[in-house]
Amino acid sequence: MRQARGNLLSPATRWLLLLGYLGYTLLPIVWLCLSTIQTQASLLTLPVRLVPAEVTLHNYVDIFTPAAFGEASGQATFVLALRNSLVVSVGTTAVAMLLGTLAAYAFARCNIPRQRTLLLIVLGSQLLPAVSLVIPLFRMLRSAGLLDTLLALILAYSTFSLPCVVWIMTGYFQSVPRELEEAARMDGASRFGAFLHVALPLAAPGLAATAIFTLLNAWDEFFFALIFTSTYASKTVPVALAEFIGRHSVHWGMLVTGGFIASLPPLLLSLVFYRYVVAGLSAGGLKE
Repeated sequence: MRQARGNLLSPATRWLLLLGYLGYTLLPIVWLCLSTIQTQASLLTLPVRLVPAEVTLHNYVDIFTPAAFGEASGQATFVLALRNSLVVSVGTTAVAMLLGTLAAYAFARCNIPRQRTLLLIVLGSQLLPAVSLVIPLFRMLRSAGLLDTLLALILAYSTFSLPCVVWIMTGYFQSVPRELEEAARMDGASRFGAFLHVALPLAAPGLAATAIFTLLNAWDEFFFALIFTSTYASKTVPVALAEFIGRHSVHWGMLVTGGFIASLPPLLLSLVFYRYVVAGLSAGGLKE
């Protein structure tokens, strides 16, 4: 019976379905890539053409010039935005992983009163909409003199990344056998030493998966970056791309080019570390 069910689809049909799904998934990326080498007039031509009639690389040249953002001179604004996004993403990942991993280990190994309730509170904080915390965060950052700084974005992003890190890593540490840490403790290691030299290396796939998710979320975040930044010295890539949407017109060539360039780091990161993401999330779902 199982064999009959497995043979409902022929190999050719399976390949066709797989290729169809692959084309459906890759079409937006291919379209975005091809749009970057078209002129503004070609992008606005109807009917829409997937293959450009005229190929140009001016969009790639122009987006890295100060004039693209209305600046007369100085460092290219898009380069600054890429640098800011990189600093904020890496900083957010470092802060969230450092604090979240320690908290997750405490939840997994220490006898904390009302542990399940606290974990549910941590998870519930993740459900709060970002807009509900904008005003409190804005006032605190303004009082601290941190508005329009990269540190403000790192602190704000870490606030929303920590619950996810704690929740995922708690499940992963619970899947690590306690006996290995107890053996290290019997050999003279402290609790922190057992955590550092036993639990943490065994949790490496989970750490990699959680770090990648945290970094990608920080890289793509737009709302807080729009509210908490006002100059190009601290604006990130999503906010910089929004500058191409004017009141009366949209510079589609620059917008799609910037979007394509901004999508490359997350795409390459996901492809390179895909196996670690899958292994980390799968193992994190197992409890001892």
